[in-house]
Amino acid sequence: MTTPQITLLVILLALFLLLLWGRWRYDVVAFSALMAAVVSGIVPANEAFLGFGHPATVTVAAILILSRALLNSGATDFATRLIRPAEARQGTHIASLAGIAAGLSAFMNNVGTLGLLLPVTLQSAKRAGRAAGLLLMPLSFGAILGGLITMIGTPPNIIVATYRAQVAGAEFSMFDFTPVGLVTALAGVAFIASFGWRLIPESARSGGADAGLLDIENYITELVVPEDCPQIGKTLKEIEELTEDVEAVVVDLIRGKQRFSGAAWQKQLAAGDVLKIEAGPEALDKFRSKVGLELADSAATKTPTKKEEDLSLAEAVVAPGSRLEGRRVGGLRLFRYRAVALLAISRQGKPFRGRLKDFVIRRGDVLLLHGDADRLPDAIAAAGCLPLAERALSFGRRRHAPAIAGIFLAAVAAASFGLLPIQIAFGLAVAALVVTGLLPVRELYDGIDWPVIVLLGSLIPVGGALETTGTTGVITEVILFLAADLPVAMVLLLIMAVTMTLSDILNNAATAVVMAPIGAAVAADLGVSADPFLMGIAVAASCAFLTPIGHQNNALIMGPGGYRFGDYWRMGLPLEVIIIAVALPMILWVWPL
Repeated sequence: MTTPQITLLVILLALFLLLLWGRWRYDVVAFSALMAAVVSGIVPANEAFLGFGHPATVTVAAILILSRALLNSGATDFATRLIRPAEARQGTHIASLAGIAAGLSAFMNNVGTLGLLLPVTLQSAKRAGRAAGLLLMPLSFGAILGGLITMIGTPPNIIVATYRAQVAGAEFSMFDFTPVGLVTALAGVAFIASFGWRLIPESARSGGADAGLLDIENYITELVVPEDCPQIGKTLKEIEELTEDVEAVVVDLIRGKQRFSGAAWQKQLAAGDVLKIEAGPEALDKFRSKVGLELADSAATKTPTKKEEDLSLAEAVVAPGSRLEGRRVGGLRLFRYRAVALLAISRQGKPFRGRLKDFVIRRGDVLLLHGDADRLPDAIAAAGCLPLAERALSFGRRRHAPAIAGIFLAAVAAASFGLLPIQIAFGLAVAALVVTGLLPVRELYDGIDWPVIVLLGSLIPVGGALETTGTTGVITEVILFLAADLPVAMVLLLIMAVTMTLSDILNNAATAVVMAPIGAAVAADLGVSADPFLMGIAVAASCAFLTPIGHQNNALIMGPGGYRFGDYWRMGLPLEVIIIAVALPMILWVWPL
């Protein structure tokens, strides 16, 4: 092995380990890997940022913008209306959610699909008297499966499609993925709806109408005793009697640096005391008003022109790549600038019981926010979170839904029939929305998942270095040595299994960038077409079901569903086996060796 090859392998190993560790965001890790490759001379300095203008990166950005425009216009509302009739029976309820999610994510970003259906599903669970944990994992897995159906369904498909131009002279087209992807998605959804949901741990899928909307019964919130509180001088025992009709419990009383728990009942309230209250959002509000307490961060939500009735509570889940990830609550300024207070946090369905200011936020955490009802949605969006309640859409936006959908379908048609390259077709669609006023300029970039764009722009040059340094040849020799005397179909199976394993612990786009050149090189050495290998990598890279870190959807449902890290593989492992069992023969049939 040459020095550049060894250096590149060290950079890739460090990249994989850092992504697996999760200490830093994946876009930061990917950009650092690019800079290391440039400094070491593996990637020429004048080519360092070509990945940001790569067709795959531009296409992903355009799809994200169009997906957000469709969501905001209500163009996808018809799909959500199909859920209510299916709620009567548990099996049809799960099947409808997984199926609708798969159908939408075939043409939309699958994280955007989950963002649309997450609050709808929570409301649906409440109406049907079922635990959210029973429905959210099928919803997430269905949205991931739907991405297999078309080129624009998921970033790995776009990456593999554009990479094919380097080895075959032409990209995969819009619906080249459909024969394999549709059959595989249908098989996956059928498994989820018929048997897979039974593998969800009992702790997540149990409960009924009283289990609570999010399967999170209570939060731990800090309330402050103000100077004019009418209950000053009363004991906590008297406060308990005053609020006996409210489902709230005083957990601790904090006075200065002292904390009183079991012995606190005879303590008399004093101005400045902090009470830690365990309660649901509604009960918390009742307790606060009845006792005359203030929120610990109430200064952030008080303005001279706002009345109490103008303020409301909202719940949101922290999305991967959120500005809040890894931040300590005590150091946050984002919400305060928008006159919004962060009251409480729940992780994996359990309320945090320590001091809120010391809490470090992670993806999947559920936040309880308080502030101006009109400003809460903007604050949630600015933080990179998803609301856990259905969002009202204005009539004006709904009126534009047919036009927005028409422009989107025109772009799909232009790319499908080869009239325009896909990145140009969707770029023109974005421009058309802005020029016609259907997409306000101030919202143009709101839908873009910038960490994913930085990830792609950074790793595409690194992936290219695999070939320019000859590293793909080294890796190919190792794979062929391990697969000696195996039939070509079994080598393809091995490549798919390796890709799927990497995708379960890394970002799926990063997996596709790294594995596509390796798959093509293996095919070339075997003297067979690269198409089945590239298609296998696209399917495998998109299917991350074993962990909450492999795909953004899985991380988003962790908090609202009350799942633990080890809950995903129970349904995810047999699902991945089924996907390979169905996809492999379909690939060999549709894309012969």
